[in-house]
Amino acid sequence: QVQLVESGGGSVQAGGSLRLSCAAASGYIDGSKCLGWFRQVPGKERERVATIYTGTGTISYADSVKGRFTISRDNAKNTVYLQMNSLKPEDTGMYYCAAAKYGSRCYVTSDYTDWGQGTQVTVSS
Repeated sequence: QVQLVESGGGSVQAGGSLRLSCAAASGYIDGSKCLGWFRQVPGKERERVATIYTGTGTISYADSVKGRFTISRDNAKNTVYLQMNSLKPEDTGMYYCAAAKYGSRCYVTSDYTDWGQGTQVTVSS
């Protein structure tokens, strides 16, 4: 199982920014696979926030974060990022990095098989 380690969470006021990082094992984000950021709050299902298909670079965002969040990757650093700007209180949650193998559907949460431990983001009004 691939280890994914998130960092960069914290507490910010509404309108602020955070950048989350997801470090993977060497070479893991090369090749064709889905990489994604998800978030979850207690009592609710895990929500897909942003995904990138490494084979083509295709990116997808949840409607709630379009125009505010940006997913990117740095193959040399084996790291996937989520830049979050104009944060809102409703962005609060535990953010997880995840990966799905080649052939998976990037927009289907259950296709993701490797998950990090999560990093907490809290946005106050």
